[in-house]
Amino acid sequence: MSDLDARFRQAADDVQDLDERPDNDTLLKLYALYKQGSEGDVSGEKPGFFDFVGVAKYEAWEKLNGMSSEEAKKKYVDMVESLRS
Repeated sequence: MSDLDARFRQAADDVQDLDERPDNDTLLKLYALYKQGSEGDVSGEKPGFFDFVGVAKYEAWEKLNGMSSEEAKKKYVDMVESLRS
């Protein structure tokens, strides 16, 4: 496992222990970066219109299409570190 992978996994653990819950926009960015870093470009069908949370998550992830997994992991780690300080 690379150093970046280890830092990414640690950030995913650390985000669960934040002192304060981030706002919804920040949560969507974290979700999208995590999915892009761990799974790559968005996959699967877009959730139905009345699944507001599912649609928001899907669209946030979809905006990152084409971003490399490595770049998404770096941005995720940086974002979690900024939330911890």
